[in-house]
Amino acid sequence: MRLDVLIIGSGGREHALGWKLAQSPRIGKLYFAPGNGGTKALGENVAIPVNALERMAQFAQERSIDLTIVGPDDPLALGMVDVFKSRGLRVFGPSKRAAQIEASKAFAKQLMLESGVPTAEFAVFADYKQALKYVREKGAPIVIKASGLSLGKGVHVCTALTEAEEVLKQILVDKIHGEAGNQVVIEEFLDGAEISIHAISDGNHYKMMPSSQDHKRVGDSDTGPMTGGMGAIAPVPWMESEMMRLIEDSVVKPALEALAYRGYAFEGVLYPGLKITNKGPKVLEFNARWGDPEAQVYMRLLKSDALDLFEACVDGKLKSFKLEWHQGYAVNIVLVSQGYPDQYEKGFMISGIEEAEEIPGVVVFHAGTLYADGIVKTSGGRVLGVSAVAPTLKEALKKAYQAAQIIQYEGKYFRKDIGTKSLTMRA
Repeated sequence: MRLDVLIIGSGGREHALGWKLAQSPRIGKLYFAPGNGGTKALGENVAIPVNALERMAQFAQERSIDLTIVGPDDPLALGMVDVFKSRGLRVFGPSKRAAQIEASKAFAKQLMLESGVPTAEFAVFADYKQALKYVREKGAPIVIKASGLSLGKGVHVCTALTEAEEVLKQILVDKIHGEAGNQVVIEEFLDGAEISIHAISDGNHYKMMPSSQDHKRVGDSDTGPMTGGMGAIAPVPWMESEMMRLIEDSVVKPALEALAYRGYAFEGVLYPGLKITNKGPKVLEFNARWGDPEAQVYMRLLKSDALDLFEACVDGKLKSFKLEWHQGYAVNIVLVSQGYPDQYEKGFMISGIEEAEEIPGVVVFHAGTLYADGIVKTSGGRVLGVSAVAPTLKEALKKAYQAAQIIQYEGKYFRKDIGTKSLTMRA
């Protein structure tokens, strides 16, 4: 029996999920809401905003959708999974309560504190003057985070006290992050390499995925402002199996158990971002969904049928599911609009995608694109994800960068050093 699937979201993550699902022999029709210029080739784009919970559930009911997959963080935080389940619809993703682990950094830090998950020393403030006093006592470098969801831009690593004081004013007084900044989490600065860990859970059992690494700052050598992600690699070559087991035992397992203990059993993808410090792994933050651009490299490496995997989670049968991965490495280079993550122009014609995909092992995932009158144009900050797979990380990077050079649009920008540190690092 073929299953019709609805994927909620419009980014590279959702294109990658759809690309992998389309390979299942059991897939029926794919719908993307709202989708982008690339998802249109895989199925039907539906003009429903991601946060229109009732409209989305009504659409799924009217079209008799067999399975819905929620991609972005916002609809999860608003309770989209709860709305779908209340209508008897099958949906992949955590409940509103479980998604608090991402939607509220204050909630996540408290959960880590109570469950013994290693993390940075922290304090939570809603009052500007109290926060300012705390920062002046601690000094710099220091990390200040808007507690709510801020599209990956709510984390501020402050190297000077004057910078920290200005950031506090911007968040708590000027409200640059809106309601997401009603509270701030102030943390000690952790030194070390940052990695992304993903685990998929059906609420009772979970399975670990290979390690991955995002590159969050806009500029080479990790300079400039934070972004939603400029590129990813997987697996991380210097991450040994012993470290992965330590992270599973000290981070993933206790976090899932702590949520279940509170009555918030987590169904979906739990994604802790960590720093590997000289005192071991420490959690920077938790996310309640696939990372983006990490999802793109995971979908390139996933050997198992994606539809079977999602169904096993939704039906509580993950324990007996055999999760398999291809050997080798995957990379994803994000092409962005000039000016991202701040002000940028859009509406520029894109060329060279088909030619780029002629390179063996290369697949281009769309993010900020739209398709109109036979032309693909830019429509967002992160425009495309150029992915490649190869037996070695060096070869995968070479292919992806070769493909990235072929693609053209006005204002194209991308980092030139994705994965280069991992080529020389040792465990």
